Amino acid sequence: QVQLVESGGGSVQAGGSLTLSCAASQDTYSSDYMAWFRQAPGKEREGVAAIFSGGNVKIDYAASVKGRFTISRDNAQRTLFLQMNELKTEDTGTYYCASGFRWGAGHFWYRPASYHDWGQGTQVTVSS
Repeated sequence: QVQLVESGGGSVQAGGSLTLSCAASQDTYSSDYMAWFRQAPGKEREGVAAIFSGGNVKIDYAASVKGRFTISRDNAQRTLFLQMNELKTEDTGTYYCASGFRWGAGHFWYRPASYHDWGQGTQVTVSS
């Protein structure tokens, strides 16, 4: 089973930047979707960005972060990244790395139920 460990969270003022990392324990993700999700207190977990690199690279972003966040991966290092710029207070939450996409009907990159491997999360707090 893949183990995912996020790092890079912290506290930052609005307009600042952070880079999150997610290290995978096994080299099983190179042709699979990997994604970042976030969850704010009292809210549902939501998809932030996903990257698929099986052949052609496919990247998706939530509308709320498009143009500000950049997802990338280093397959040699088995690491997923999320570069977050122009952070807003509404970006505050716990950020989770996900892999192990469940291919099939009803599964989409932004659905938490579409992934079976998760990290423990890293907290991002953006203050005004």
